[in-house]
Amino acid sequence: MSVVLTTMRKGALTIEGLFNAGSNYTFLVQTHYQDLRISAVYKPTTGERPLWDFPRGTLAKREVAAFVVSEMLGWELVPPTVYRDGPHGHGSVQYYVSTIPGEHYFSLRDEKRAASKHVAVYDYIVNNADRKGSHVVVDKRGELWLLDHGICFHQEYKLRTVIWDFAGEAIPDAILANMLAFRAKLDTDNEHVLMLRQLLTSDELSALECRTDDLLCSGCFPELASGPNYPWPPM
Repeated sequence: MSVVLTTMRKGALTIEGLFNAGSNYTFLVQTHYQDLRISAVYKPTTGERPLWDFPRGTLAKREVAAFVVSEMLGWELVPPTVYRDGPHGHGSVQYYVSTIPGEHYFSLRDEKRAASKHVAVYDYIVNNADRKGSHVVVDKRGELWLLDHGICFHQEYKLRTVIWDFAGEAIPDAILANMLAFRAKLDTDNEHVLMLRQLLTSDELSALECRTDDLLCSGCFPELASGPNYPWPPM
C-alpha cells in the first residue's frame, strides 16, 4: 500500500484518456515513479461541475477523505486515493481497479451481500449522498471496492443509497468494534486525522463524529428517513 501511495503522490502523470460517463471531467492516467507504473483515475478540481449544496472545488478532497476514513476503519473499501497536482491542476488521483464487467451491487451473490453490511455503515458515517449500485464493484480477485465519493461528508444529513437491506437490524459486534476504534482515533492528532483536517471543514468533521456516535449509540443499521433516501438514477 505505501509503495502505491508513494507512486501516486510523487509519480509523473500521463493522461491516457477521458471517461465519457459522469458529470465531471475524469481521466485515466498513468503514474510513473522509479520502477513502478500504475494506472489511476484523475479527477481535477477544475473539471468539477458546481453543485448548489456542496462548496465549489471540494469534491476531489472529499474523494480523498473517503479513502482516509476507510483506512481508519480498517476496512480497505476505497482504492488508494491522494490529492495532488496534475496536468489540469490539483485533484484526486485514485488507484484504478480492474473490475469484472457487469458486476455491481445488484448482481452480488449472497456472500458478497453480507460483506456490504460494512458498506451500509460506511455510507452512513461518511454521509454518502450518491451510493448507486454501480459504485459497488468487484475486482478480478473477487474483492469488493467502493467508488465515487465526491459528494460525501456534508454536515447536513444527505444519505442517498441503494443499500437498505439491513435497515433496523443489529450491527455485528466486529463492525461495532471497528467503529469504536475509529471514533477513538478521531479524538487524537494522528496522521489520518491531520489529513482529514486539511480535506474537510471543522463543521464537517464534527458531523462525522456525531454520525459515528449515533450509530454506536443505536447499535443498529440506519433506517429510511423522511424525504428522499435513494439516489437517481440507482445505477
